[in-house]
Amino acid sequence: MHITRRLEFDAGHRIPDHGSQCRHLHGHRYAIEITLSGEIIDKAGDAANGMVMDFSQVKTLALAHLVDDWDHAFLVFVGDKAIVDFLSGLPGHKTAILDRVPTAENLARLAFERLDAVYRDTYGNHLRLERIRLYETPNCWADALRPRPV
Repeated sequence: MHITRRLEFDAGHRIPDHGSQCRHLHGHRYAIEITLSGEIIDKAGDAANGMVMDFSQVKTLALAHLVDDWDHAFLVFVGDKAIVDFLSGLPGHKTAILDRVPTAENLARLAFERLDAVYRDTYGNHLRLERIRLYETPNCWADALRPRPV
């Protein structure tokens, strides 16, 4: 069984080598969808009975391990030195310094890497993260998928 929880957050970024508008500082209303797989829990009297995972717990974990760090932050590539220096000069500014350029594709992959261990077999029902879908706009998104065995 697969379940998906969607959350939204606001963040700024720039793509330093982009040939068009995205090289400028700007922001997005991002949406992230977290898709998990697992067996449906069959334990009478358990609060999660009949679920793969309680959607509220999916949200709580995503907030604690990713979204709270990125929401209302500027997502900046560590190699974008001028912007890193500029943002570090703003007292109390919320900045998330990333090891790669903050494209939708890279953000989806980073989110998958950060959340993969968070959703591992929480209930003994073979729970695991299958996909992160990160919407940069309502019409543009990237999917980071669990690799399939060869």
